[in-house]
Amino acid sequence: MKIKSVLKPKHVAWAIVAILGAIIVNLAVHSGAKASVQPPSSPVVEVATVEQRNIPVYGEWIGTLTGQVNADVKAQVTGYLLTRKYKEGSYVKKGQLLFEIDPRPFQAALDQAKGQLAQAQAQLIQNQAQLATAKAVQLKSQLDVEKYDPLAKADAVSKQDFDNATQTNLANQAQVQAAEAAIGSAKAQIQANKAAVETAAINLNFTRIVSPIDGIVGIAQAQVGDLVNTGSGPLTTVSTLDPIRDYFTVSEQQYLALQKRFSDSEKDHWKLQLILADGTTYQQEGQFYFADRQVNQNTGAIQLAALFPNPGNVLRPGQYGKVRAIVRVQQNALLIPQAAVNEQQGSYLVSVVDKDNRVSMRPVQAGQRTDTMWVIDGGLKPGDRVVVEGQQNLRPGMTVQTKPFKSDVE
Repeated sequence: MKIKSVLKPKHVAWAIVAILGAIIVNLAVHSGAKASVQPPSSPVVEVATVEQRNIPVYGEWIGTLTGQVNADVKAQVTGYLLTRKYKEGSYVKKGQLLFEIDPRPFQAALDQAKGQLAQAQAQLIQNQAQLATAKAVQLKSQLDVEKYDPLAKADAVSKQDFDNATQTNLANQAQVQAAEAAIGSAKAQIQANKAAVETAAINLNFTRIVSPIDGIVGIAQAQVGDLVNTGSGPLTTVSTLDPIRDYFTVSEQQYLALQKRFSDSEKDHWKLQLILADGTTYQQEGQFYFADRQVNQNTGAIQLAALFPNPGNVLRPGQYGKVRAIVRVQQNALLIPQAAVNEQQGSYLVSVVDKDNRVSMRPVQAGQRTDTMWVIDGGLKPGDRVVVEGQQNLRPGMTVQTKPFKSDVE
């Protein structure tokens, strides 16, 4: 009777519910385990095909910019700077006033030289008058000698009178010669005084220091009130900047290779690029200008020069300016995107995908870079597919899903 009371319908229902719940939980657990053992999907990577084409090979050389013409402005006389008449860093024209030295001492020297010239000219006039008088007197004495000579021979006059007339004539001739010498001396003095006047005028003109060329003027190296002279160094510098010159140095071997590659006429049209300090390429192309006359024996290098247009004088002397130019053309070069190359301790690896989409790691010999591509000198062949995007966590032998790299589509 007690056993039967325990197995009531209500208890039987609860037992059935518990059994069904256990069955459901068991099924759920087993279904989850089966899902977790499903293999993961293959990673998706972007691949590029190895290209083969002729590409230009560039050379790059460190260069420094300087003006096409750089004119140092120096003092030509000694004096105190009175004024500075220009704005530093501005554009000035040839003949424009830059500095002025106190002109008063030089004006006084000019006035004195002019006064001495006037005195010498007056002395010349006086000497010329004396010469005319001396010549008149000497002419009269000469006539007296000529008159007394036949009379003395005929004993019509005394020998004493003839000798006196002769001596007087000789004295008068000496007076003429002295007057002529005085005139010569006066003329020489006039020439010397004229030179002194010209020198004084030049020195006075030198107190106005002007620009010798059109160009950009630099910072003043002397200030108003400074005593300057010919040994003081440049007061400032004026540079012609359009075009601007870029000096760069190449090795002797590179120079010889360029000589073989380009004729003299071709070098004149050799286009050059200018890479600025911030890594940007200057928008104006330059041209080869000249090569120095000699190779530096200490460095084994030779200096070349290029000219770059510089409208607006944006580029300035002293700037860093790396020169880049085509030196040859590499035939049938193999190229891949730079992002496909992984550098590891000086060696280069790329991830290659075969026709079955399996990955392999392949060492390559990397050459020069051109734009966004890298030239591969060994390790790949035309048509190989290399992974550009999605290289992380790839392992040799892994199967991947591929899609074209964006630049290949563009």
